[in-house]
Amino acid sequence: MTEDRLTALEQRLRELEDKQEIVDLLASYGPLVDSGSADEVAALWSEDGVYDVDEICMNGRDEIRAMVRSDRHQGWIKGGCAHFLGPARVHVRGDSAVGVCHSLMIVNRGGDFETDPEFVVRRATAHHFELERSAQGWVVTRRTSRVLDGRAEAPELLRSGALGSAAPN
Repeated sequence: MTEDRLTALEQRLRELEDKQEIVDLLASYGPLVDSGSADEVAALWSEDGVYDVDEICMNGRDEIRAMVRSDRHQGWIKGGCAHFLGPARVHVRGDSAVGVCHSLMIVNRGGDFETDPEFVVRRATAHHFELERSAQGWVVTRRTSRVLDGRAEAPELLRSGALGSAAPN
């Protein structure tokens, strides 16, 4: 194998490994947030990372931890909920990346867990992730999430992320 071919193969392998690490990171959000693992959820972001969701914008790991520990979020967990993030589309460019996916938040509406649980979709959301490679691996620098309620903002997040572009302002 020539040196050029070996270099190209190494680059392709690194990109595949980077994409898989990012997909794994994004897929870990649901199980971690639904288990109330505040420190682990916060560690998905860079120290000064931003999590901008419809009703709140969190800046930095401390605010993200506080969201997971909040009475509201703990109430979702105690009542029964699942944050399901769908397959992610990831674009890697060196030490930065963009990812996009949908999610469903499924909640128990009070049915009896053993005889008649009533799980319903509370919200469907568009997510646009901006990530960077850190010394510890990939981390989220900005996550912008908008509910898919007919506003143009959410589909534009999906479009820009699918094309590998930064989130629109």
